[in-house]
Amino acid sequence: GPAARSGAGDEAAPGATDPAAADASSCAVDDGLSCKLERPAAAGEAFEIDLLGRTLTLDAVGLPLFALAMGLLGGFGPCALWVLLLMVSVLATLKDRRRMLVVGGSFIAVDGLSYLLLMTAWLNLFLAVGLSRLSQGLVAGLAALAGFINVKDFVAPGVGPSLSTPARARPGIYARLRGLLQAPSLPAAAAGAAVLALLVQGVDLLCSSGLLALFTRVLTLHATDRATTVGAMALYMAGYLAVHLAVLGLGVALLSRQRLQARQGRWLKLASGLVMLGLSGYLVLGLFGGPH
Repeated sequence: GPAARSGAGDEAAPGATDPAAADASSCAVDDGLSCKLERPAAAGEAFEIDLLGRTLTLDAVGLPLFALAMGLLGGFGPCALWVLLLMVSVLATLKDRRRMLVVGGSFIAVDGLSYLLLMTAWLNLFLAVGLSRLSQGLVAGLAALAGFINVKDFVAPGVGPSLSTPARARPGIYARLRGLLQAPSLPAAAAGAAVLALLVQGVDLLCSSGLLALFTRVLTLHATDRATTVGAMALYMAGYLAVHLAVLGLGVALLSRQRLQARQGRWLKLASGLVMLGLSGYLVLGLFGGPH
């Protein structure tokens, strides 16, 4: 076959090149730019998602912009966003923009840090188990299940299982939000917001984990080195935090009392569910496109 002829040719004439025998294995010997540019794309890399009406493909925009787009989608997830909107609406009654900035900023900072730690945990898990077909299949299956549940919440809210904040946890969250209004000092209110962020992240762990598991699994398939991995994670977090900071900024500027309504939350769940289903399909296609 071509591979055998290539090996024989290398032994007989090391300087000779045979275009017909060029394949991925020749890149191990030839580190030239042309070899790297001509390497065929791995099967299943043409993954795409819809963001604000525009179709983004991993190959077209590259890993950095793709990570940023995924972070924006994560930021619009209804789990922590509804609490932030509710907090802004509650604090707006005080008409104290400084208090809103400090308390809301504390919530966003702690929520972002815990979100980053969760992302790092998923990444380390995949690095520990390796790029196995089993782990990829399990993540794809869990992603598909989460995606179907989110789509179900859009079609039939309140019926069957859900990844929303449990009803039993909401009274406690409301009580802590009211406590922010009654805090004796600004530092105490900021500390209360930080504790609330940890509580929300813990309660909504399943909601947050789905997209992070998918993103970090895709990251292990495409990131070539540590710098690329860290950079992609930073861009994801930049997108995630940008959404929450924009919500806080608008709330402070307008003293908005707007809350996340049930209908809006259903649309966010639909978008999240479709993204999870799309990523799940991408990982399934990768299983049949050869080993990674």
